[in-house]
Amino acid sequence: MGNIIKSNFLRELNKRYGSLRRMHRTQSLYEIGKGEARLYIRYSKVHERGKTFYGLRKEDLKNLEGHPSLICFLWDEQPEPLLIPFSAFEDVFQLTPPASDGQYKAQIRLQNEGTELYISRAGRFNVEGHFGWGELDSLIYSTSSSAIQEFSHSQMQTFLGAIGTAKNHDIWIPPNDRGKLDWSLAEPFKCCINLQYGPQRIKDILQEVDVIWIQRGSSELGALFEVEHTTPIYSALLRFNDIHLESPTLCQNFYVVSNNEKRDLFVRQLNRPTFQKSRLSEVCTFLEYINVFNWYNRIRAQQKREGGMDDNKNNF
Repeated sequence: MGNIIKSNFLRELNKRYGSLRRMHRTQSLYEIGKGEARLYIRYSKVHERGKTFYGLRKEDLKNLEGHPSLICFLWDEQPEPLLIPFSAFEDVFQLTPPASDGQYKAQIRLQNEGTELYISRAGRFNVEGHFGWGELDSLIYSTSSSAIQEFSHSQMQTFLGAIGTAKNHDIWIPPNDRGKLDWSLAEPFKCCINLQYGPQRIKDILQEVDVIWIQRGSSELGALFEVEHTTPIYSALLRFNDIHLESPTLCQNFYVVSNNEKRDLFVRQLNRPTFQKSRLSEVCTFLEYINVFNWYNRIRAQQKREGGMDDNKNNF
């Protein structure tokens, strides 16, 4: 099955972008045109609980350094390719030692709260915004996404609330922040009036979290988001750590939302002994602004298409 999926993907690459060649002495690295882009292609079966397993060779990743490059993760019955810019994770790999066999052990976790890339010894990263051909189009056609970095704290809250609403969650946003939400970006959604969770000290912390998704029709917390626009990432991790230590089963999805420049800082901070000992590193994910923006756009496009598409998988 893996060979078929990879062959279909390569065929679609040729169709969309023309000249494609496999690089010397490798089965997984390809180059489009005359160096317009490099792709590192990996495949995995889907195992229990929607997990896939990949090995990323340090030697192969070195061939991506200094080039416009993407890591492509493929799996069974995948409607769109997952294309992740290597540049966004280059510092993460440099900060993280590979396993004894020279490979970084990685997983793609398919879950309702968003697709995640897990890199052993580094942490969890939301990659929901990297589905489709947009990343490769951006590399080849040199389109710019710099304006995305200028979104404000309140605009990120607006996007996250809209995504959660579309995914059948109720939304909590602190009352003082609700008047700042930007309804020019998304359809208005309702926010919960109050939170009723556990002892008062937990409730006090939760009420200050930037965005909370609550499973609609229940009291189960789906995800907690802290948008670190100007404040230090460490403050978000401490808040999440307090919640996780007080009530380890209350929520299993904590997200630090920030710009790409803070990704390596997230990795360093999350690997501090205090967060390793509390096991916060196992439930906390980094979510980049551009991922939030692309995730929202994908959901909005899907909503517009509802009723006009069949259920067949397109396999690229």
